[in-house]
Amino acid sequence: MENVVQLKNLRVEYRGRGSQPAKLAVNNLSLAVHAGEVFGFLGPNGAGKTTTMNVLLGFVNATGGEARLFGVNVRDPIARQRIGYLPELTYYYKFLTAEEILRFYAKIFGLTQSESNKRIEALLKLVELTEAAKRPIKSYSKGMQQRVGLAQALINNPDLLILDEPTSGLDPLGRMKVRQLIQRLKNEGKTILFSSHELGEVETVCDRVAIVDKGELKVEGRVTDLVAQYQCDLEKIFLNVVGYQPESRS
Repeated sequence: MENVVQLKNLRVEYRGRGSQPAKLAVNNLSLAVHAGEVFGFLGPNGAGKTTTMNVLLGFVNATGGEARLFGVNVRDPIARQRIGYLPELTYYYKFLTAEEILRFYAKIFGLTQSESNKRIEALLKLVELTEAAKRPIKSYSKGMQQRVGLAQALINNPDLLILDEPTSGLDPLGRMKVRQLIQRLKNEGKTILFSSHELGEVETVCDRVAIVDKGELKVEGRVTDLVAQYQCDLEKIFLNVVGYQPESRS
């Protein structure tokens, strides 16, 4: 099975400022994401998830180990040409329309006008924003803005989508629409790596998951296998793995 993402003993250490000690954000992390699967990357805040994603995106250099995309070192620009990325917080000029935003990103990826027109029309339909395409972003709900972000991440027709908290701050309807999009993209053969704190949704849409804590891999496997092994749902597995102890009532 082809590995779209391959991490081997990945280590990321941030230098401390002044007298502050260095911070180890990722500690000898090894895992693989296979072609065509939805992979959930889980962990508490500060566990190293975003840092790991930033290594894959070329935003952060690894201190040690290696990270590869499609068999190519992530430091090689060609490795990132097949990636789409949705950050946790999207920042767009509020006066732009969805269509204008997508056209801007299409130019960045060097799409011709004919290609742009086809891609934009198809993506607006995919994220159900065709009728709102010419309205400014400032008039969009949080869910609509998130769907614009997903369309932007897909403008170059990537093989790998990296999504950082794609349902953060969304209401139940917005989360459902994003889940449906993820499932549809998987059916089209896309590989999806995403982090989320919505563990019920992760359990619903993911093939496999990895749980990290303090930069270290704690658990990795198929969701169904983990649920069978621990005899509980993914949320309880997560809390057990990260060592959460509920406060006892006196």
